Amino acid sequence: MQIRDIGEQGLLERLQRFCPPEIIGDDAAVLVTKPGKSLVVTTDVLVDGVHFSEITTSAVDAGWRAAAANLSDLAAMGASPLGITVGLGLRGEVSVNWVEELYQGITQCLQKYNTSIVGGDVVRSPVTTLSITAFGQAHPHQIIRRNQAKVGDAIVVTGVHGASHAGLELLLHPELRHNLTQGDYTALIRAHQRPQPRLDVLPILWSILSSPIPQGQENHPPIPPSPHPPLSPLLPVAGMDSSDGLADAVLQICRASGVGAVLESTQIPLPDAFNYWLTKEKALLYALYGGEDFELVLCLPSLPADELVQQLGNGAAIVGTITSDSKVLLHDQNAKKTDQVLTLGRGFQHFGQ
Repeated sequence: MQIRDIGEQGLLERLQRFCPPEIIGDDAAVLVTKPGKSLVVTTDVLVDGVHFSEITTSAVDAGWRAAAANLSDLAAMGASPLGITVGLGLRGEVSVNWVEELYQGITQCLQKYNTSIVGGDVVRSPVTTLSITAFGQAHPHQIIRRNQAKVGDAIVVTGVHGASHAGLELLLHPELRHNLTQGDYTALIRAHQRPQPRLDVLPILWSILSSPIPQGQENHPPIPPSPHPPLSPLLPVAGMDSSDGLADAVLQICRASGVGAVLESTQIPLPDAFNYWLTKEKALLYALYGGEDFELVLCLPSLPADELVQQLGNGAAIVGTITSDSKVLLHDQNAKKTDQVLTLGRGFQHFGQ
C-alpha cells in the first residue's frame, strides 16, 4: 500500500496512533512546564540521500536517529524533553509500511526518556524530508551555552568518538570489515544506526556542580540568585553535542566564548576496535571530523571535570584545556611535530565544496 492510496487524512489517522490522544487533535499542542523552568526548543531537518538512505538505514533506524539527534540537542542545552512534533514530506509512492516503521523508530527512542510525539504535519514532497522540533525544559541556572567557556577550563567528552562514522563506512563498504571481530563490527554499525542521546549525563553533572567547591579553587564567578534557585548555585558550563564532530564542537564553543583550546590527541577516547583496524591518523580523523557520535562536549573547572569523568566512566575523558589563544590546536605529546591547527572546513558542511 502506498501513501497516495490512503491520502493525507488516511495517513494522519494511522500516525495519530503514535501520539497521546489527550494532546493531539487541535491546531497546536499544549505542553505544561514547571514553575521556574525555561522552555528550550530545537529543530532538525533530515533529508533522504543526505542524512539517511535505504543503503545504510532502515526506516526504524532513520526514525531512531532523527529522534536521538533532537534529544541530543536538548541534552546539550541542559534540558529534559517534554515532547516533539514531526513534519514529514513524502512522495505519493512511498509505502505506508515505511512511514509506520519510521514512527516506530521515533517512538522507540522517545520511550526511553518518557517523551511523546505531540503533533506535526504531513505534505507531498519530491524528496522524503523529516523535520523534528523538540521541546524541553531547564532551570535557568542549568542551561548550558556555548559562550560560557573560561580560560583554564577542562574540556570533557562524555564518551568515545569516531564510532558512528566507522559504522557508516562499514555500511557503505562492507569489504572494510577485515580484522574486525563480529562483536566490534556489530557495535560500530549500531553506533551509527542507534546513537544514544546523553540525557543521562545531566543529573550527574548537576549533582557534582551543586556540591561545595573548595574556596580559592573556583574559576567562575558565583551565579546571582533567582526567584526559583536550585539547592545551591551552579557554576556556568559551556558545551554542545558532537553531532558534527569533536573538532567542530570545540571550535564552535571557542568561537562563541572568544577563547582558544589545546586538545591532546592521545587523550581522545576511541573505540577499542580502532587499535587494530585503523591507522592512528585515520582514527583521529574519524574522531575529530566524522560526526554523529552525539556525545556531549563540556567545558568546566578542573575539579568538577575530574569528578564527572570518574562518575561517567565508559570512555568519558578530559581531552584538553581552554586557553587565551584564538586558535584550537591539536597536540601530540608523543610526537615531535608542530601542533596542528583545527578548522571548521575539514568537517561536514552543508553547501560546502
